[in-house]
Amino acid sequence: MKRVLLAGRMTPALEARLREAYEVTSLADAADPASLVAAHGARFDGLVTSAVYGASAELIAQLPNLKVISSFGVGLDRLDLAAAQARGIVVGYTPDVLNDCVADLAIALMLDVARRVSEADRFVRRGAWAVPGQASFPLGRKVSGAKLGIVGFGRIGQTIAKRALGFEMDIRYHTRRPVAGAAWPHEPSLVELARWADYLIVITAGGAGTRHLVNAEVLDALGPEGFLINVARGSVIDEQALVQALADKRIAGAGLDVFEREPRVPEALFALDNVVLLPHVASGTRETRQAMADRVFDNLAAFFDGRPLPSSALQESP
Repeated sequence: MKRVLLAGRMTPALEARLREAYEVTSLADAADPASLVAAHGARFDGLVTSAVYGASAELIAQLPNLKVISSFGVGLDRLDLAAAQARGIVVGYTPDVLNDCVADLAIALMLDVARRVSEADRFVRRGAWAVPGQASFPLGRKVSGAKLGIVGFGRIGQTIAKRALGFEMDIRYHTRRPVAGAAWPHEPSLVELARWADYLIVITAGGAGTRHLVNAEVLDALGPEGFLINVARGSVIDEQALVQALADKRIAGAGLDVFEREPRVPEALFALDNVVLLPHVASGTRETRQAMADRVFDNLAAFFDGRPLPSSALQESP
């Protein structure tokens, strides 16, 4: 029986399915995970991880017989693909199956912060609506027909654009190079895209190449009438600059599903009404998480059966 190491907790159904098919050891069950890997790393044929846990070059080096990695999620910034490729280790991940739910949440955050949905909910819950003489609730901003800039235009970015068509939005996107066959205009300058846009949705890959891509200059270009939505990685935005821009109202608002130091969120954001904060739940529906779990298992099973992986991270970018 093949031996598989779990980098951390997975969904209960996935863990149960893996244990039925393989000899499984979970670092989450170990009193001293580092000692377990140091002493028994040579036992494992496969590693199941996630976009949260990743797989560092150091961990990969401690698993000398590792042949396959199957990751739960589309983010690869915490997984050292170069170290895996140098060893000939096959890497699977879970693209496509989460496109719809991430795109849906990006649109939900845009609507929420623009129409002040969460803020209005707090207004009602604290009894302010019922107070005699209370000032009326502040007006929100219209989404339909507005200008939408999308930062990153892979599978999810294009799905967001399709959703936005239903709101008759004017759409442009920014990537390092134009996307072949894209139906919308490419803007080579992120600053100029931000300056043009009413709403800026960030859905680019994480990692060193995009760290703080959205910085103070981009935020200032977005301006006091512009809204920022991030469903990518927290590292893509200069969080300190964003907090200051929100506090100073140099941008109109933000909807954030991800943060630089998850699960820690800058406390300065808690007191601000012009930001909506979510606990990294863009793919968090029962249907999508099940589909992701199935893809993790299928990638692993395909490798051990000698078949091509349904989703290989070393053949395409996320």
